[in-house]
Amino acid sequence: MKTISMYDCLRGNEYPGRGLAIGQSADGKHAVSAYFIMGRSVNSRNRVFVMEGDDMRTQAFDPAKLSDPSLVIYFPVRMFDGGMIVTNGDQTDTIYDKIKAHPDCVASGYFIRALLTRTFEPDPPILTPRISGIVDLKDGGNYWLSILKSLGGDETLAQRQFFSYDAKPGVGHFIHTYAGNGDPVPSFAGEPAAVEIPNDIDSLTQGLWESLNEENKVSLFVRFIDLESGAMETRLVNKNQ
Repeated sequence: MKTISMYDCLRGNEYPGRGLAIGQSADGKHAVSAYFIMGRSVNSRNRVFVMEGDDMRTQAFDPAKLSDPSLVIYFPVRMFDGGMIVTNGDQTDTIYDKIKAHPDCVASGYFIRALLTRTFEPDPPILTPRISGIVDLKDGGNYWLSILKSLGGDETLAQRQFFSYDAKPGVGHFIHTYAGNGDPVPSFAGEPAAVEIPNDIDSLTQGLWESLNEENKVSLFVRFIDLESGAMETRLVNKNQ
């Protein structure tokens, strides 16, 4: 399988927006996920990632500067029995609630069912896509990605795309909200990119953070989950400290 460097992909894009990658470490021992946020407005840049147990949420760095929490404060990461959800919005909770209500069923089926009830973000004229992923630890770390976006820029029509991947050592798939900077910013188009995943969580964290545009980057989350033991290693990087 031909893969590309996620670092090169990011260095060539001033504003990918929010990005999500899921895959498997090169030694095949860990399920790997990464999620980052960027921002151009004061409201978007005024955020940090914080842990809440094994889950992760966004939080206002300066509460006095928080003008509208609706699209910027949410849980990007939630764990469930047998897997992990990562998204760029409150659809995390939609997916989590659906899976939690059907614990004996295949999680990926309810990942899809949950997202069929959602659409893109209500932020015209951008109409930011909702990107989501799920890691199935009961199925060897196989994973799904999804993007919910406007159909041709129409505020009344959504297209919902789902991508299913068998885990492969050293390979992940990367999706982000925007194709690049602009006014309005253009939505991501095409399939998630097949990208290289290393063995070391710190090298991945450093490589991603250094590759994000210095002016626009806000926060980064990276997690390695041992496929045998379930043990987790997590890294958070916040520009606002």
